[in-house]
Amino acid sequence: MSVIVPIPSPRPEEKTQPQKPPAPYKPGRMPGQETTCRRALTKLGVSFSDRPSISEAAGCAIPHPLVITRLSRKIALQPEATLNCATALALARFFTEKVPPLARRHLKQPVTTVRHASAYVCRSRRGLQKLSEHAFGNAFDIAAFTLADGTQLDVARQPDPKSGRARFLKAFRTAACGPFKTVLGPGSNADHANHFHLDLQKRRNNSLYCK
Repeated sequence: MSVIVPIPSPRPEEKTQPQKPPAPYKPGRMPGQETTCRRALTKLGVSFSDRPSISEAAGCAIPHPLVITRLSRKIALQPEATLNCATALALARFFTEKVPPLARRHLKQPVTTVRHASAYVCRSRRGLQKLSEHAFGNAFDIAAFTLADGTQLDVARQPDPKSGRARFLKAFRTAACGPFKTVLGPGSNADHANHFHLDLQKRRNNSLYCK
């Protein structure tokens, strides 16, 4: 004897929810000085974005790192640089307040781009076991400047020490000593023959090391 099996009613189609895009990264709560620093950067026209904290096994670390793409409203940065906020702010103030008049005086045109050789890098100082200031996003190496007419001015000894280029590089180096705690460049040693090294290393009695 055959049994009639009822045909089940078709299930209603499930409504698929549209997939939401991933939420953009938002920095967690940070100390007040970090928030204040970021407000100051914004006021100076610095282009930056927050990144998750950096902490590497070797001891390199930046609790609240930034990626910088512009040092001011008028000066771009290439390539982008990862730094701590204090160093980024020192650079922004220096390139907003000190560099433009130096460029007008010695180069007769503004600096439009800074090309850096190194920002955050997890490494030791050359020949030493102590970590470099780069390992904390506390140092910045400048390889060259691009001027308004497209000319590139490399950081290196100039053939004519009386030229506008040579005078600008010398004036830049002198002006940087104070805003930065360490200033090194061509003539300091072989490692700095082709760039300016600027950092905010804290020393006893707040002393400076400019060479």
